[in-house]
Amino acid sequence: MRIYSFPPVIDERSRVLILGTAPSVKSLEHKQFYGHPQNFMWKIIYRLFNESDPDPVYDNRLAFLKEHRLALWDVIESCEREGSLDVNIRGIVPQKLPELVTKYPELRCFAFNGSKAYDTFQKFYKGHESFRSITLLKLPSSSPIPTPRMRTLEDRVEAWREIVPFATS
Repeated sequence: MRIYSFPPVIDERSRVLILGTAPSVKSLEHKQFYGHPQNFMWKIIYRLFNESDPDPVYDNRLAFLKEHRLALWDVIESCEREGSLDVNIRGIVPQKLPELVTKYPELRCFAFNGSKAYDTFQKFYKGHESFRSITLLKLPSSSPIPTPRMRTLEDRVEAWREIVPFATS
């Protein structure tokens, strides 16, 4: 089954672009980035800026994101995938990231949500001149599944703190 990413959540204030791979089944059902209630992304974002729990209203979460100069998108425009696991992704069509950087020249950092997002970017755009002034950060996935290095939400929040200086400067 071919799935498609959502349009980017971005504006002229954005300094950090958080890039995932492609929307999960739950995200597609809810028509929301990180729409699965178990995913840590929104909790990570709010805790990076000393807030407690994410706003329950999706539009308010998007406004919070933009207020803190963050943007969201996926590296993959469309792909074939059964279920939600990145390992099942096939037939990738990448996003037009060079065009996005041209349209939003204030972007300073790409924060990749996990290895698959980073590796996919590298496959299609490694060495591309459009990204010479962009810092590329491969961060741990916001998935709640524990790994040897990332066991808890707090582990992920600490790792993701790396994006805050790019968003606040």
